[in-house]
Amino acid sequence: MNNIGKYISSVGLDHHNLSHDKDIFWNMGAEVLYEHSIKQGLGIVGKGGALVVETGVHTGRSANDKFMVKEDSSKDNIWWGKVNVEISEENFDKIHSQILNYLQERDLYVQDLYGGTDPAYRIAVRAISPSPWHSLFIRNLLVRPEVADLADFAPEFTILHAPEMKVDPKEVGTNSETVITLNMEKKLVLIAGTSYAGEMKKSVFSILNYLLPEKGIMPMHCSANIGKNGDTAIFFGLSGTGKTTLSADPERTLIGDDEHGWSDTSVFNFEGGCYAKVIRLSEEAEPEIFATTHMFGTVLENVVIDPDTRELDLDDNSKAENTRAAYPISSIPGTTEGGVGGLPKNIIFLTADAFGVMPPMARLTPEQAMYHFLSGYTAKVAGTEKGLGKEPQAVFSTCFGAPFMPRHPSVYGNLLREKIAKNEVTCWLVNTGWTGGVYGVGSRMPIKYTRALLHGALDGTLNDVEFRTDPNFGFEIPTSCPGVDTAILDPRSTWEDGAAYDEKAAHLVKLFRENFKEYEEHVDDSVKAAGPIL
Repeated sequence: MNNIGKYISSVGLDHHNLSHDKDIFWNMGAEVLYEHSIKQGLGIVGKGGALVVETGVHTGRSANDKFMVKEDSSKDNIWWGKVNVEISEENFDKIHSQILNYLQERDLYVQDLYGGTDPAYRIAVRAISPSPWHSLFIRNLLVRPEVADLADFAPEFTILHAPEMKVDPKEVGTNSETVITLNMEKKLVLIAGTSYAGEMKKSVFSILNYLLPEKGIMPMHCSANIGKNGDTAIFFGLSGTGKTTLSADPERTLIGDDEHGWSDTSVFNFEGGCYAKVIRLSEEAEPEIFATTHMFGTVLENVVIDPDTRELDLDDNSKAENTRAAYPISSIPGTTEGGVGGLPKNIIFLTADAFGVMPPMARLTPEQAMYHFLSGYTAKVAGTEKGLGKEPQAVFSTCFGAPFMPRHPSVYGNLLREKIAKNEVTCWLVNTGWTGGVYGVGSRMPIKYTRALLHGALDGTLNDVEFRTDPNFGFEIPTSCPGVDTAILDPRSTWEDGAAYDEKAAHLVKLFRENFKEYEEHVDDSVKAAGPIL
């Protein structure tokens, strides 16, 4: 084994049953990983310096190819079903053996990293891949250890990554030639058959979502930032609802854009970077994120690029709707030192409502907050996951992140409710989806209005305006806000046909009530009563 690099751990690859005469590149930085990616024909440099790569047929997560191993140490704690699909230990071991054999024949890139910025709760993660650009991706997205920690870095969890290897579904019990599977007992993640890099980081998120509730930590699929007065805000939401965009606010300091923990003393980032959607990204509306697309060290997935001038075309979705930029959080100006902030003052639930029914802003009671957290209503946008069509699909994803929640939603819901009550947090629902009609008829909510409403909520301006109660959902809607057209605050008035709005609203209420039936036995009467009225 030819170990190469300045930062080689004494805990070598033999620890993972890997031993061969190929080159092993340890903890390489962007410069080396760029060179190797370009030499191997895996990427090209865009104007400004970003590394532009393609992920092939998988331009988003493969939700139907994700499995949890059913083993004794965790099986009684897993929320088994359509989200957490079981795979046997026997089939996991077959896949593991195949991936080891595959990796034995290739040069490998190793990154030793942490999941979590708080030393008290972080986990040590080793990512092993034959792909240099994937190595750069995970280096950007997780937390880099201090140099002194690398010499004897001992991973608690390991990701074995083989993006070009395909499994035989008949042989190993999967749904396709792609597999993403987690074994909590062996502390091992196996990924094969997909080059979409997001599978790597989301696997670490799933691990933390399993481990942290037992320590009283609320793991969250959210972004977070801090105001000038030290007030922390949390933004829940699925991909495409605006977590990254809205948290990268020049008037506030960014903690992180996607995954966090809420302890008794702080909100802390799970990651050391950001993974932002960049399709139709506007320099005017999102200057901080736009700037990262022209920075050295950023990895751009499936972005269209002129082969001669290397100009980026962020409006072109011919390769994917789910184009992405992966960059270190330090690329965003004014980020929080150490990825840690104080306890939150406000929580925002983001939804991209494809029906055009939800208002752009609503204030929630604590009971309504738990109801909407468990419901997790939004719309999946084309390209976010493999298999979606061109139009978004209205879905309910509990905890605004069901695909990454190994435990029952009530575990996370009860933790959230306890922390909201203890810290007297104000909760808001924000619709970044459609107004004036359903998708295809109405238009996307103007981001300038969303930002103005958020600023009003976070700086206290909305405390001085009148609110009205929504007749369908029962939450409070502000009747005015500086910088916002008052007409847009009443979603019904934005439709040409009020009766059509009423019909669509009644349909959405029915969907909410039907979806919530599976959680009713896990909540008290006050939360049940906080739902929409039929």
